[in-house]
Amino acid sequence: MKRKRLRCSDAVAVVGLATLIFAPAKFAFAADQLTIVSGGGDYQKALRKAVFEPFAKSARIKITEGEYSGEIAKVRTMVESKTVSWDVVDASGSSAWTMCEQGLLETIDWKKVGLDRAKFGDAGKFECGMPIQTNSTIIAYDKDKLPNGPKIIADLFDTKKFPGKRGLWKSPYPNLEWALIADGVPIKDVYKVLNTSEGVDRAFKKLDTIKNDIVWWMAGAQAPQLLADGQVVMTAAFHGRITGANKDSGRHFEIMWDAAQGGWAYWTIPKGSPHLEDAYKFLAFAGSPQPQADLTRYIPYGPGNKDALALVDPAILADLPNTPDRDAAALHTDYPFWVDKGDELRQRFTAWLAK
Repeated sequence: MKRKRLRCSDAVAVVGLATLIFAPAKFAFAADQLTIVSGGGDYQKALRKAVFEPFAKSARIKITEGEYSGEIAKVRTMVESKTVSWDVVDASGSSAWTMCEQGLLETIDWKKVGLDRAKFGDAGKFECGMPIQTNSTIIAYDKDKLPNGPKIIADLFDTKKFPGKRGLWKSPYPNLEWALIADGVPIKDVYKVLNTSEGVDRAFKKLDTIKNDIVWWMAGAQAPQLLADGQVVMTAAFHGRITGANKDSGRHFEIMWDAAQGGWAYWTIPKGSPHLEDAYKFLAFAGSPQPQADLTRYIPYGPGNKDALALVDPAILADLPNTPDRDAAALHTDYPFWVDKGDELRQRFTAWLAK
């Protein structure tokens, strides 16, 4: 099973409404205006407060926001028809890597950005985007109902130690990776093993051991609700949802960070962006430490620029997924692997669910 060669260097999904917000016609070709699209909801509100509004004020460049649901086809249509109306796109890791592989994105010129690429770690090695933030898929439980909850990812699969239903995201990832880790594969070797037919079989065999104990969810809001209703003893969840439930609803949900699947979002520039130079000005601002640290005030996503961590409120730091200790225990998504093998594994996963 050979992996395709990607044109990119070495290496959670935010889903929004499929609507677009366009600027008035008189601004359509203004040099001092950028159209930036993201996933909407609380996340985009956070970006607006931490990044869009401060940038517009300091650079005197008007920001026109748009919302989209991650459709690569929309970007492809714009690029291929040379009718690009989006200057900067907030793309999830898998979407960004796919669009880069398909030649739909500008290769980032870090000299134009003017920031130290090394400060973004491995995520900064991606050729077609600049890291915005990282968020994680984790295991959570209700500490009021389960005082001594799971400590390692193998506990997810231990129905004797932790009897009861467990919630999982209805997706092959990170379930296949978690299954292999629980079966004894070191985190650093997960994708090497999963890149073999024997490794795939091994992952599904491990998932078989809890198949009858799984409650599947598809929307991020469902996971904390399953815990609140007592339908599951633990569940996979997006960490921001769990943090939000604790703060907004007074819950005592606990996050188990072992093998948390870290995912990245990137600022990307579609090829043919009508305001390329201003787009680079935006990346320079959005990637600098202070705006990246400011984003954590509104949503508990980890900054891409490592220098931003020193600027984060210590009280907020406890909620972030990429502090040094959590980063060391994390499962870092191999995006080139999923670009290469994603369709095949999704088909296998769907067939497994139907059995």
